[in-house]
Amino acid sequence: MKKRFIAILVTIIASLLTAGMVSAQAGKLTLNMSRDWGYGGFNGDIQGLFSMHVTGPTDLARVVFFIDSTKIGELDKAPFNLQFNTDNYSLGLHQMNAVGYSSSGQEYPSNVISVTFVPQQSTMRFILPVLGVVLVAILISALVPFLTNHSKHGILSLGTERNYGVSGGAICPKCNRPFVLSLFSLHLGFSKIAICPYCNKWSMVRRESIEKLRQAEKAELGMAQPSGQPVSKVEDEQTRKDLDESKYQD
Repeated sequence: MKKRFIAILVTIIASLLTAGMVSAQAGKLTLNMSRDWGYGGFNGDIQGLFSMHVTGPTDLARVVFFIDSTKIGELDKAPFNLQFNTDNYSLGLHQMNAVGYSSSGQEYPSNVISVTFVPQQSTMRFILPVLGVVLVAILISALVPFLTNHSKHGILSLGTERNYGVSGGAICPKCNRPFVLSLFSLHLGFSKIAICPYCNKWSMVRRESIEKLRQAEKAELGMAQPSGQPVSKVEDEQTRKDLDESKYQD
C-alpha cells in the first residue's frame, strides 16, 4: 500500500511539473531580429534598417517593442514585426526587448537582444575588404583559364583533348572553342560569366557535359585548312589571323 501511495504521489508531481512546463512554454514570447538593409557585422555591430520579429502564444493580442526601456512601437495584430533605423538612435550598446499581452491582459515578456549601433563610417571598414576580395576573385577568374588552357609552348593546338577538372568546361559562343571554367567564375543563376582564353572575349556560358566538350574539341579540327603538317601540332596561319581579328569584333 505504501509503495502504491508513493507511486501515485510521484505521478501527480510529474504531471504538475509537466503542466507547468507546458504553461511556461505556451506563455513564452520569442524576439528575433533581421537585417532589411545595411550592415550587420561581427560582435553584434549593426547599422541601417532592421526589423524585430515576435512570436508567442496563440492568444497574443498586442506587442510593445522597446529599445533600452524606451517604447519605440506597438502592434495589435499579427504579424508582430516592427522595423527601425539605427541612425535614429544614439551610437553604442543597446538592449532590445518586447512585451506581449493576451486578450485577457496576461503579460508575456520576451528575451533581450544586445546590439551595438555603429556609424556608417565603421561599416566601410568591413565593406572595403570584402570588395577587395571580390575584385581579386574576378581577376583570378580571368587569369586561371589562361593558365589552364595554355601549354608551356603557347596556346593549345586545335583538337587537343583537355582536362577540365572539377570546375568543368564550357564552349565559347564567340569562337566555338571549349575551355576550362575557373572555380572563381562569376555565377548568374545557372550560367557563368567567363572569358575565353582563345578569343579573349567575355561571355555568359554554361557548364557543358564531357560529351559535348569532346565533340567541340573534334570540331576544332574543321577550323584549320589542310596543310602538310598535322593540325594537332601546328595551327593554320589563317585560323590564327581570324582569331586575332575576332578580338576587335563584338
